[in-house]
Amino acid sequence: MARPMRQFTQRSFSTFQYQSSHYTRRFLQKPYTAPVTLGFLGWLFGSIDYTAVRKDIADILEDYDWDDSSWGPVLIRLAWHASGTYCTADGTGGSNGATMRFKPEMDDGANAGLEFARNKLEKIKEKYPGISYADLWILASYVAIEEMGGPVIEFKPGRTDADSGTACPAVGRLPDAALGAQHIRDVFYRMGFNDREIVALVGGGHAIGRCHTDRSGFDGPWTRAPTTISNEFFKRLFEEDWVQKKWNGPKQFVDKKTGKIMMLPTDITMKSDGEFRKYSKEYYDDEEKFMTDFAAAFKKLTELGC
Repeated sequence: MARPMRQFTQRSFSTFQYQSSHYTRRFLQKPYTAPVTLGFLGWLFGSIDYTAVRKDIADILEDYDWDDSSWGPVLIRLAWHASGTYCTADGTGGSNGATMRFKPEMDDGANAGLEFARNKLEKIKEKYPGISYADLWILASYVAIEEMGGPVIEFKPGRTDADSGTACPAVGRLPDAALGAQHIRDVFYRMGFNDREIVALVGGGHAIGRCHTDRSGFDGPWTRAPTTISNEFFKRLFEEDWVQKKWNGPKQFVDKKTGKIMMLPTDITMKSDGEFRKYSKEYYDDEEKFMTDFAAAFKKLTELGC
């Protein structure tokens, strides 16, 4: 049975004093020197109500004046592009820092149009100043995935925000949709992904949303359900006949039957490359497996550099 406070002996109190003094000296001898930010302090002391943040993000997703009436796809793209600059060789890039707020990263052609997503989240940042931009961008993508029928991804906070563009990674690290399988591998291997993870990320990211001529130069949605996370990318990839689009824009493909959905050159390699095709066919046959692998790969992507 625990002793009442008045029954502590002098010896117990002396031992407590010694241990407290001992551990205090140890802590002071090794001061913590990492930068302390509002985002970190909010996470450390639990002052951010992430349930409330999640709800507020979910509430802004539906918008009949935006693409396909949902901000979900572009918020996922924001998180993807903020994270996809990571390099395992030197540890630069990745989601930590939210460096897309600065030049030259914000001006990278691959990030065209993402200012809309960043601006959309500003009111939530103002309401919850303790959350870092870096955490907010990633959390927004997780909420969007879940709200669009995708897997629930466990959110781990603690990212901090960079102070200036000196922290920006080298421009040109994001995939070029006009290139082939080797380029895709070069980009994703640099981040530490294998072929299975590459296919899961491409299939998940291109199950939703659409391309715009004023941003990427390409045009159209990948599927007929651009606001729903599913294995539909793989269904269309294998079930449609794809022909090169006849237009003045960059090379892309459209379905032969209607011409209303499209695939990029990099997408076609998910079918034409032997290794990529193997995993694409697996996800075509097994949506549950795809969802599990996509969740794991996207979580890994958004935690690179953290």
